[in-house]
Amino acid sequence: MKKLILIIAIAVFSLAEVNAQVEYKVITSVESIVPNGLGRSRIISANESKDYKEYTSTQTAEDNTRNKSKRGEIRVKGFDETKLLNFYNIGGIRFQNIAANDAIITSKINTMIEEGWELAFVTSAVESEAGKGDGKGIFITRYIFKRSK
Repeated sequence: MKKLILIIAIAVFSLAEVNAQVEYKVITSVESIVPNGLGRSRIISANESKDYKEYTSTQTAEDNTRNKSKRGEIRVKGFDETKLLNFYNIGGIRFQNIAANDAIITSKINTMIEEGWELAFVTSAVESEAGKGDGKGIFITRYIFKRSK
């Protein structure tokens, strides 16, 4: 009898997990790698959602159907922008700025977790001109959160 109750309980919890809906949210930090402190560094968090299908077109050899939406329609006007410090100032790399950014990003992550989000994935990249006299670049990190609806 106990085994039967245990099997039923496991089955019920398994079905609940399968039927659970999950939503995702992406938070992006952009940290400037521009010498002399000339760049801009921010955490960006959209407050609007978009349906990618409205901006997707299908390309085939037989039919070249294009989505007629304008690029301006894709833009999100409702978003939060949190200031961060740049990696560099006139004296060069500024480790104090990196520590300050870490504290702000940690605060954002902790707030998201308090709101029921779970940090699911983190991905980052560097974009730099990398040519002679390279003076442009960003360090971008995407924090992907999820939570049950």
